[in-house]
Amino acid sequence: MELRHLRYFVAVAEELHFGRAAVRLGIRQPPLSQQIKALEGDLGVVLFDRDSRKVRLTAAGEALYPAARDLLGAARAAEQVTRQAGRGESGQLALGFVGSATNQLLPRALRDFRQRYPEVRLRLRELTTMQQVHALRDGGLDIGLLRPPLPEAEAAGLVVEPIGAERLVAVVPDDHPRARQRVVAVRDLAEEPFVLFPRALGPGLHDQILRYCADAGFTPVIAQEAVQMQTIVALVAAGLGVSLVPASMKHSPRPGAVFRSLSPATRVVHLAIAHRAGATSPVVRNFVAAVSRSA
Repeated sequence: MELRHLRYFVAVAEELHFGRAAVRLGIRQPPLSQQIKALEGDLGVVLFDRDSRKVRLTAAGEALYPAARDLLGAARAAEQVTRQAGRGESGQLALGFVGSATNQLLPRALRDFRQRYPEVRLRLRELTTMQQVHALRDGGLDIGLLRPPLPEAEAAGLVVEPIGAERLVAVVPDDHPRARQRVVAVRDLAEEPFVLFPRALGPGLHDQILRYCADAGFTPVIAQEAVQMQTIVALVAAGLGVSLVPASMKHSPRPGAVFRSLSPATRVVHLAIAHRAGATSPVVRNFVAAVSRSA
């Protein structure tokens, strides 16, 4: 018994007329009659009472009709789900992101992706850059939004694509003398305590910040460490020190802290999207495209 036999049977059962059923199916009547006889032969029962004037379902046909209809519905649903998965329109996506990605890029990308692919289930995790590298490598994440450069990326089997560029800015308490300046010379922060994230959690950006300070002639004294950028800004607002953060943090203002441009202008820092090398999931490709549109 094949699905096409069931489709033919259901058409005749609903039309109770072989001619109309053949038109509905887009085939000729003789082949339709042959297929119904073949189905009856497979099952060893008669499904229709036929006479010159009327076609009626037998008891066996009455029993088969709802089951056949349900099987055809399940087959159509399976076909639809399979096609959706093949186009990346269903399934799930485990996404990691650094906190600073939530300032602009991530909300735009998520809105775009959800509008286009509402059937994809998203699992979001806020993680540091290196936590994402480890989770991507181990299969706990499908995609990460993180801060390069990542010298470990190739060894971890990852593809890392920059998707946005910005400069660093200074963040100081609002009662700090430098808060009254529109532009802060980085060398004027040489004697200040710094609030910074641990190098192990984001070595690329950490090293960029320290190199920038070194080019100005000093090594910052790190008085306090914090994991997330939002926490760093909060600790600066509390008067625990100053910091250098990506400029996108200005879109998440914090009472007690102010952001100021830096002199000399810093090197550009990037946000990047990362995934495992060779990842061919349509869902992953669709999210990468949504991020690219939103960058």
